[in-house]
Amino acid sequence: MRFPYFTSLHWLDIAFFLILFIFLTLLSLKAAKNSVKLLLSMIFASFIVTAFGAILGLVILEKYTKKAELLDVTQRRVLINETLVLKGRVKNIGKFKINYCKLEIKLVNNGWGGGGFTKGTFFKPGGLEIFGSKEKKRPNVLKVTRFIITDGLSPGEIKNFSAIIPYPPYFKNTYLNYKLYCH
Repeated sequence: MRFPYFTSLHWLDIAFFLILFIFLTLLSLKAAKNSVKLLLSMIFASFIVTAFGAILGLVILEKYTKKAELLDVTQRRVLINETLVLKGRVKNIGKFKINYCKLEIKLVNNGWGGGGFTKGTFFKPGGLEIFGSKEKKRPNVLKVTRFIITDGLSPGEIKNFSAIIPYPPYFKNTYLNYKLYCH
């Protein structure tokens, strides 16, 4: 598992919620002088609230401080080994360093519906399948995630990438969708 790169804003978020937890714990000590159960429940509630706030703050900071975009993406199908090769460049458009980027690629068979109507488009006959179905179910969606940048990306820096994914031979009129996630 790869860990995100923390910026100074991330550390400020953690420090703020840690100070808030200490403050709420001191308030709990003053409020519940004689009751241990009440004190423990107040400290636990303070911990839950501050931990939730810190995690939510970190997630929001990850989304809005680590920005990158894909440039010049090209795709090529290699028939000899039934793969699809995506090549391009990734540019860090944010103001902070990015630790890693992963590309989520989704291939959808008959993505534009260009194949026309085939057997079982509107009605799939049920009946008794005593001896099993003669048709094999083939997946029409292939979803793959690849790490394309693993050694960091400074602000404004551009790096080349390539990703190789399997391309089933029965896919026709394929729709390709990809999303970039950087941390």
